Amino acid sequence: MKIISNIVFTKNRPLQLDGYLESLYRYFPAELIQTYVIYKQELFAEQYQQLFSKYPDCLVIKENDFQGDLLKIINQVDTKYILFGIDDVVYFDSVDFKVIDETFDKRSEDIFGFSLRFSEESIKKGNDPISESTVAGQTVYSINWNQGRTPSTRYPFELCATIYRSELVKNIIKCSRKNNCLIEKIFAPSSPVVNILGKVFKKHSILKKFGYFYNPNTLESWNCRWCQNNSNQFPARLYFQKNCASAIQVNMVNTTTNQDSNEYDGLAKYTVETLNRQYEEGYSVDIEAIEKDKPQETHCGSKAFRLIKN
Repeated sequence: MKIISNIVFTKNRPLQLDGYLESLYRYFPAELIQTYVIYKQELFAEQYQQLFSKYPDCLVIKENDFQGDLLKIINQVDTKYILFGIDDVVYFDSVDFKVIDETFDKRSEDIFGFSLRFSEESIKKGNDPISESTVAGQTVYSINWNQGRTPSTRYPFELCATIYRSELVKNIIKCSRKNNCLIEKIFAPSSPVVNILGKVFKKHSILKKFGYFYNPNTLESWNCRWCQNNSNQFPARLYFQKNCASAIQVNMVNTTTNQDSNEYDGLAKYTVETLNRQYEEGYSVDIEAIEKDKPQETHCGSKAFRLIKN
């Protein structure tokens, strides 16, 4: 029986998505997880199809209207939990799911989510007060995200590696939108009205005004900001046990045909084109190497990125 709906976003990164899926299923039980992949088709269609054939249980949705596609998934989810994912995230450790499930049950009054990207050591570096408790015979920790002292600890709604109750996610997304069917139709991202107004105003500003999130970044940032601005409506604590995942950011998802111009992380060798060629040649993310030298932060760069020839 599936208990977690895992919603993953990807564009132009088949090698990195392969690393995400392989590492997720290495450290967490696949029989509990139903993965949905919202795939923005642009480059590397052949490699993506090969990848999807490796994971036939994943439900792949080719992105047409980002918000509409996501809402269809959210509305059909019937699992207890939702976990989001981005294709440059890599897992390198696990938490016993019994601990996660029991934490939600026993701390139902104050739990906002169970983070897989925090550890006691990383939180202490930011001087956030930590509470400690025992669940299912193991130690878990928690922080008050309303009083977070770092960008990560005061950022409760995120797409990397936090498990939420499905009903909480549905409520956040419902409340943060305008919820006016006529307005949503008229001001849809691809509507004639928005296309016309976009010649005068910034299209992104128009979509934001009418409550549309049009990519993973706006889904995360707008809904997180809404939670922060309405914090009195939500449980105050994020629970965690140890850092199990990090976003290893080595490239942008847009095309970079001039590799010399790719300044992200300062390394042209990690452009999406270069990594796709390596994927064709049989390279993959070296999860075991990353596990041996676990990243300590929620986001890190090329020093944590490892590839291996299969």
